[in-house]
Amino acid sequence: MAKSKKKKLPLVYQPVGLVLGIVSGALAGRAFRTAWKAIRHEEDAPDPLDRDRGWGEILFAAALQGALFAVARSAADRSGAKVIERSTGVWPVKDKGGPEQGS
Repeated sequence: MAKSKKKKLPLVYQPVGLVLGIVSGALAGRAFRTAWKAIRHEEDAPDPLDRDRGWGEILFAAALQGALFAVARSAADRSGAKVIERSTGVWPVKDKGGPEQGS
């Protein structure tokens, strides 16, 4: 019985992962806007095609945004997987067999 759960669960987790991805993206966007206002005291982050902005400012904004999105997405994925594991007893995706296996 446990083997059939392992085969079906990743399919069940896909809609959960999709919803968590959308929510985490929205939260990351809000966090980026808030962080940008706190750092630069501006409403809008620079557009890469804005002629009046320098390379440093453009790349800093992109790095900050990317980091916040990656953290939000990782937190959402991990939280969702832990909830699925607690409720079903099965981790929602197959082990990838990487170097972290067993840790």
